[in-house]
Amino acid sequence: MVKNKGKSKMPSASFTSTRSYLRRSRRKVANRIPLLSRSSSEPCELICQVFNQSMPGAGSTSSGSTATGASSSSTSSTATAAATTAAVAGSTNTPDVNGGGSGGSSSNSSNGSSSSHHSPYDLRRKSPPHHYAAASTSGTPLSSVSASTNYSASMLPARKRPRRTCSVTNETCSAISAAHYLQYELPAEVLLVIFGYLLEQDLCRVSQVCKRFQAIANDTKLWKNLYQSVYEYDLPLFNPAPCRFEFMSRDVPGHLNPWKESFHQLYRGVHVRPGYQDLTFQGRNISYFNTVQGALDYVDERGTVGSGSSDGSSGHSSLVFLHAGTYRGEFLVIDSDVALIGAAPGNVAESVVLERESESTVMFVEGAKQAYAGHLTLKFSPDVTSTVPHHKHYCLEVGEHCSPTIDHCIIRSTSVVGAAVCVSGVAANPVVRHCDISDCENVGLYVTDYAQGTYEDNEISRNALAGIWVKNFANPIMRRNHIHHGRDVGIFTFDNGMGYFEANDIHDNRIAGFEVKAGANPTVVHCEIHHGQTGGIYVHENGLGQFIDNKIHSNNFAGVWITSNSNPTIRRNEIYNGHQGGVYIFGEGRGLIEHNNIYGNALAGIQIRTNSDPIVRHNKIHHGQHGGIYVHEKGQGLIEENEVYANTLAGVWITTGSTPVLRRNRIHSGKQVGVYFYDNGHGRLEDNDIFNHLYSGVQIRTGSNPVIRGNKIWGGQNGGVLVYNGGLGVLEQNEIFDNAMAGVWIKTDSNPTLKRNKIFDGRDGGICIFNGGKGVLEENDIFRNAQAGVLISTQSHPILRRNRIFDGLAAGVEITNNATATLEENQIFNNRFGGLCLASGVRPIDTDNKIFSNQDAVEKAVANGQCLYKISSYTSFPMHDFYRCQTCNTTDRNAICVNCIKTCHAGHEVDFIRHDRFFCDCGAGTLTNQCQLQGEPTQDTDTLYDSAAPMESHTLMVN
Repeated sequence: MVKNKGKSKMPSASFTSTRSYLRRSRRKVANRIPLLSRSSSEPCELICQVFNQSMPGAGSTSSGSTATGASSSSTSSTATAAATTAAVAGSTNTPDVNGGGSGGSSSNSSNGSSSSHHSPYDLRRKSPPHHYAAASTSGTPLSSVSASTNYSASMLPARKRPRRTCSVTNETCSAISAAHYLQYELPAEVLLVIFGYLLEQDLCRVSQVCKRFQAIANDTKLWKNLYQSVYEYDLPLFNPAPCRFEFMSRDVPGHLNPWKESFHQLYRGVHVRPGYQDLTFQGRNISYFNTVQGALDYVDERGTVGSGSSDGSSGHSSLVFLHAGTYRGEFLVIDSDVALIGAAPGNVAESVVLERESESTVMFVEGAKQAYAGHLTLKFSPDVTSTVPHHKHYCLEVGEHCSPTIDHCIIRSTSVVGAAVCVSGVAANPVVRHCDISDCENVGLYVTDYAQGTYEDNEISRNALAGIWVKNFANPIMRRNHIHHGRDVGIFTFDNGMGYFEANDIHDNRIAGFEVKAGANPTVVHCEIHHGQTGGIYVHENGLGQFIDNKIHSNNFAGVWITSNSNPTIRRNEIYNGHQGGVYIFGEGRGLIEHNNIYGNALAGIQIRTNSDPIVRHNKIHHGQHGGIYVHEKGQGLIEENEVYANTLAGVWITTGSTPVLRRNRIHSGKQVGVYFYDNGHGRLEDNDIFNHLYSGVQIRTGSNPVIRGNKIWGGQNGGVLVYNGGLGVLEQNEIFDNAMAGVWIKTDSNPTLKRNKIFDGRDGGICIFNGGKGVLEENDIFRNAQAGVLISTQSHPILRRNRIFDGLAAGVEITNNATATLEENQIFNNRFGGLCLASGVRPIDTDNKIFSNQDAVEKAVANGQCLYKISSYTSFPMHDFYRCQTCNTTDRNAICVNCIKTCHAGHEVDFIRHDRFFCDCGAGTLTNQCQLQGEPTQDTDTLYDSAAPMESHTLMVN
């Protein structure tokens, strides 16, 4: 036995780190044995030389197993090293890296019985043989005992090992010494180099010799080099389930050596690698082919991996690896559960190309239930000069009754007809994921004829026509796809196409991002549809669909178009920043538009026209650069419970024969009018809150005749309701209050009907009728307004019937400036200035009115000798006699009250002008002489007649 001062102890059972073991070995055996290099020209001869120098009596062992290098040229030399380790192992079975029987042809199997074989991955701790001691004490020659019988004694620490007796022969001692040296004393660096020349089957075998061999044989660098020489991948590839392949990082939970585990999972595969078909590798059970079809024929004959395999691959499809290169001209029809996967370093799919010029590049047909194609480039490049028709051929075709998985593929087609990918037929149900379907000269993905399938995380871009077509009752599931920069529409569903589209990013397509036509009924949820060069969503020709929880924004035209009897559901979307409108419904379109947030669009948030009749409810329509809702050209619709606010123009426009119904909306804080009826706009406005607009809450003009019932209209800076230029309308049971100007303005030949309204707390008058205004006012309560309850002026002639006008801070009813009125059965009481105040020349029709308990503050002020400015100031205009002073050269627009004439202009030449509403310019300090009845004079620039006239909306009309 060779003495070795630097020999290292056998690693304990808990030893797992090869690299730490190597560090310990380096310290103990430095400079003892020359380190072997993989670059040596004769590596295996050098290994044998080290064995002969280091192990006295260790002769050459017979080779009964296999060991080869990376190529056939090193087969004979590496066999010597493998034979040496095999002699130590004493193994009689050739292990399979699949871990299930011989796993291949009989030419690669050892002579032992395969029925007793255990998987090399089942690394068990061996029990010491019981016959070693008996053989040594009974005189039985140890040469007749297997080399593995030395195992139990050598596993013991040196101080506890039994001494060898002299009964053993020199040959037996030599074998024992060689085995002992190999297992315990040969430096780990040398063993690592030796194991580096072994292939997977022999490497698995030597790992079963002892714990030390197991630790070294499981070195990750050994298996990485071995793995990459076979599969060429940069990362371990795992096959955890049928049709599922995943590249993993080097730190995989549950696997200390992911390279080895990946090798184990993929070992059943055959390889298409031109130039390798005629090479043979001892210690390896892998088949190579020059063509894809040859590999497919082979796996069809061999069949899939059987159930119950110890590698855990039960139910996995046959596996074919396609190594780097371009495979042209093969007509691949897949009708079985085979997996085709590219094998190359770097970007695998770019390195492995399947290409055809006629017929389809790859076809999956019935029988391909769990087929797989992954990490490949598929090209269809038909010859444009060929007379062979190719309109029914595709780059990738999936037929009926099959369900393959297409994963991480690059798909390109230069065909100007058809599509790059076609999925067609009943029970066609593929999984297409992480694929790049781009730059095709027609449609990218076409799903039709009742086909289904799941399409996830794909890149679909820059195709000449639609990125995706879905038609004829096809019903795919499409999630997280990126569909962009198409030269047509992004997704087109038509002819009863269906589908569930979730979390897709659809943008920068030349036409709409999503188009629905001709009975199609897709469901689109959580998608982002934006920057369409035409629009976002286009539903037409009886299209349906559910569009829910999407973001639709920044499109050049409308975010959503609905037309020609289409009836989609647009629900809980954000529709914003459109370069035109938000939702545009025209051409007898319908639809349910609800719970959407519509804002920041350049035109109306919702536009309804040409006999369209949608339901619009529970939306927020706000901060539009134009208006909120625009209904025109005989538009209809039920518009209820929306919040419309902070729009630049009118909150709601209704015009040109339109008749929508607006109920229970909150329309507020607009920069112009709240609801604007013009040019024969009609409809019903019921139970709405309309408040805080810069102009009026409601405007009605030019033949418009709406019904306005049960609304609350307040906070208008230009009044509550303005009816002008021939406007009509019925206003019933509304509350009109707290407006900065008149609660209701009626002017310029307008003739509305006001019934049972409450008009109160106005900061100006209650109802102001002037410039030829008419109207019927019946049974209204008009109270607590700052100016006259009803002011009738300038040739107006309304009818007031059974109204109650009370508690006003000025007069109850004032009629002035050649106006008249019909007053019937009204009650006018408790007003500050008086009940009914008539200017000079006014003769109304007065029938059965009750005028009582008014405060008559004007008459009291005159009786007390006060200046009337005392009670009028700038905002109230009491009706009384006013004068002109010729001595002071005042004009008709400088009114002087009777008390100032008596006191301040005593002795002057004065003229009586008329009895009318005015404030005293003498008391206001606008004349040269200082008023003697007032305190400090107050400069006043207001007009004699009235507070400012109402502003009329000049909202732009947009077709």
